[in-house]
Amino acid sequence: MVLLMKQPFCLDDIRAAEQRIKGITNFTPVMTSRRMDAKAGTNLFFKCELFQRTGSFKFRGAVNFLSKLKEESKGKSLPCVTTHSSGNFAQGLALAAQILGFKAYVVMPDVAPKCKQDAVKDYGAELVLCQSTEQGRIDAKDAVVKEKGALYISTSQDHDIMAGQATICTELLQQTDNKLDAIVVPVGGGGMLAGALVAAKSLCPGIRVIAAEPELANDCYQSFVAKKHIRQSHFPSTVADGLRISVGNVAWPIIRDLVDDVITVTEDEIKEGTRLVWKNMKLCIEPSAGVGVAAVMSENFKSKYGDLKNVGVILCGGNYDIDAVKTWI
Repeated sequence: MVLLMKQPFCLDDIRAAEQRIKGITNFTPVMTSRRMDAKAGTNLFFKCELFQRTGSFKFRGAVNFLSKLKEESKGKSLPCVTTHSSGNFAQGLALAAQILGFKAYVVMPDVAPKCKQDAVKDYGAELVLCQSTEQGRIDAKDAVVKEKGALYISTSQDHDIMAGQATICTELLQQTDNKLDAIVVPVGGGGMLAGALVAAKSLCPGIRVIAAEPELANDCYQSFVAKKHIRQSHFPSTVADGLRISVGNVAWPIIRDLVDDVITVTEDEIKEGTRLVWKNMKLCIEPSAGVGVAAVMSENFKSKYGDLKNVGVILCGGNYDIDAVKTWI
């Protein structure tokens, strides 16, 4: 039995998020492939967040956060906002701010894919580049907060962000008639995973939620094994650029209490998982989305969960740098 009473947000918060984002976000499709099923040895249901506005799930959380902030302002002037992001939340916040009437300053590492940098500017946000380290991102964000008086919005360590991301899971369960045995969720900062855990365990207590993580950025796996929060000591170099940050302090207690397992995958497995979706499903996912695919295709997953009949996989985004990907795709 899964107990959720101690969780900082609940299904009611997720239902409220569904209403806030309705009409702004896309209700993304779930797609299947017999060839992918055959390779995995189970029925796979892919939640296609690459078809979300801005090309990733991050838009959901940004819309929920800003919509709630706007509601609470009750007609008063809206604050300017800022975040630091490798790209997907940067785009999500930029577009959400444009739609909802906020001025946004977005801090991105200077190595972030150019397609993501360009999109942030196209959505009307002011782009601030920084060093490609976790501390470099924090320092640049702090400077914006001080100079512009901006409200900082975490990419994942906020309950309203998590509630917005959780709507991926409520949609997926609805679209599959609650018949899934497990859901595989890529993990970086942990906001999407935390949201999926609260949503899935609330609606289907017996379902398994399994995190998928790059082996080179395996802080969630290490924390899961040790049963304590372990952060990365460096900024890892993985092809899954959206999953380079450590699981955050707000997400970790939810993950610790509710996640069923964490599967890590190698760089070659991530690349192959991405290729498989491109080739067999004609869906241009980014490598971070390929992490979940790689996990369900791995021998580790098959040996542990070969008895599962129906498995959901969240394809978290499709914002890839063509110049970088074409060297191995």
